[in-house]
Amino acid sequence: MEEASGLHNFLEILTKPDNIPIVGMLLLVIFFTWLGLRQAFKNDKLIEEGKEDQISNEMWK
Repeated sequence: MEEASGLHNFLEILTKPDNIPIVGMLLLVIFFTWLGLRQAFKNDKLIEEGKEDQISNEMWK
Protein backbone atom coordinates (compact mmCIF):
# COMPACT_ATOMS: atom_id res chain seq x y z
CA MET A 1 0.00 0.00 0.00
CA GLU A 2 1.44 3.29 -1.11
CA GLU A 3 1.28 6.37 1.12
CA ALA A 4 -0.12 9.55 -0.46
CA SER A 5 2.28 12.45 -0.86
CA GLY A 6 1.78 15.79 0.85
CA LEU A 7 0.97 17.51 -2.44
CA HIS A 8 -1.65 14.90 -3.25
CA ASN A 9 -3.31 15.41 0.13
CA PHE A 10 -3.18 19.19 -0.28
CA LEU A 11 -4.80 19.07 -3.72
CA GLU A 12 -7.43 16.63 -2.47
CA ILE A 13 -8.40 19.08 0.29
CA LEU A 14 -8.45 22.05 -2.12
CA THR A 15 -10.79 20.36 -4.56
CA LYS A 16 -13.45 19.37 -2.02
CA PRO A 17 -16.72 21.20 -2.77
CA ASP A 18 -16.71 23.12 0.53
CA ASN A 19 -13.25 24.56 -0.13
CA ILE A 20 -13.62 25.64 -3.76
CA PRO A 21 -15.18 29.06 -2.91
CA ILE A 22 -12.37 29.70 -0.42
CA VAL A 23 -9.75 28.95 -3.08
CA GLY A 24 -11.57 31.26 -5.50
CA MET A 25 -11.64 34.08 -2.96
CA LEU A 26 -7.95 33.58 -2.24
CA LEU A 27 -7.16 33.92 -5.95
CA LEU A 28 -9.27 37.08 -6.16
CA VAL A 29 -7.49 38.60 -3.15
CA ILE A 30 -4.10 37.87 -4.70
CA PHE A 31 -5.16 39.34 -8.07
CA PHE A 32 -6.61 42.57 -6.66
CA THR A 33 -3.65 43.03 -4.31
CA TRP A 34 -1.32 42.76 -7.31
CA LEU A 35 -3.51 45.16 -9.30
CA GLY A 36 -3.56 47.74 -6.49
CA LEU A 37 0.18 47.55 -5.90
CA ARG A 38 0.86 47.91 -9.63
CA GLN A 39 -1.22 51.09 -9.74
CA ALA A 40 0.42 52.40 -6.56
CA PHE A 41 3.88 51.98 -8.08
CA LYS A 42 2.75 53.78 -11.25
CA ASN A 43 1.41 56.66 -9.14
CA ASP A 44 4.64 56.81 -7.13
CA LYS A 45 6.62 57.03 -10.36
CA LEU A 46 4.44 59.91 -11.59
CA ILE A 47 4.91 61.73 -8.26
CA GLU A 48 8.69 61.33 -8.48
CA GLU A 49 8.61 62.78 -11.99
CA GLY A 50 6.60 65.76 -10.74
CA LYS A 51 3.45 64.85 -12.67
CA GLU A 52 0.96 64.69 -9.79
CA ASP A 53 -1.80 66.15 -11.96
CA GLN A 54 -1.64 63.14 -14.31
CA ILE A 55 -2.53 60.66 -11.56
CA SER A 56 -6.25 61.43 -11.80
CA ASN A 57 -6.06 61.15 -15.59
CA GLU A 58 -4.43 57.71 -15.28
CA MET A 59 -7.13 56.56 -12.86
CA TRP A 60 -9.94 57.40 -15.30
CA LYS A 61 -8.46 55.46 -18.25
